[in-house]
Amino acid sequence: MFVSAALAQTSAAPGSGFDITSIMPLVLIFIVFYFLLIRPQQKRAKEHKAMIEAVRRGDLIVTGGGILGKVAKVNEDGSVEVEVAENVRIKVLKGTISEVRSRTEPGPGEPKTPASPAAPKGFLDKLLGR
Repeated sequence: MFVSAALAQTSAAPGSGFDITSIMPLVLIFIVFYFLLIRPQQKRAKEHKAMIEAVRRGDLIVTGGGILGKVAKVNEDGSVEVEVAENVRIKVLKGTISEVRSRTEPGPGEPKTPASPAAPKGFLDKLLGR
């Protein structure tokens, strides 16, 4: 008696068409990730690349391994000779330079690069006092 009544009932029709509200949370999450993670990382990578390209003789640098030294020679093959002690030079790749501690003024034969303007401060920088 109950079985035949259960089989006779019709089921609800499955959702017909595309509902934009079902995908909105995923789009919102992607937008948040883009502005909080992806975009700042791309900006940092671009600044790091510009810093590496601007390295010249006499700059004090820090390598990725934590070695401090003064640039003795910039080679065309993407490497740099770094003087870590008196008469002790090592050759490192430009990509391993993590920080330029102090810059030197360009020599008489080197072109002067214009100073880049200070980066505009964002809301969080102002809020945190940076």
